[in-house]
Amino acid sequence: MSKAAKKKADRKDLKRPIYKYYKLEGDKIKRLRKFCPVCGPGVFLAEHKDRLSCGRCGYTVKK
Repeated sequence: MSKAAKKKADRKDLKRPIYKYYKLEGDKIKRLRKFCPVCGPGVFLAEHKDRLSCGRCGYTVKK
């Protein structure tokens, strides 16, 4: 793989949707959304204007 292709691939990885769920603060990782209590860690709740919901199991919490 050439240097230009590798650099382009590295930038493409940073635009993946999963990076908007985490924030780096120093040496620690902060999760910006809550996990689903039914499905467990790794499944985030979607944020709507009036509720939080899980797309996997359908769990919903009103805000």
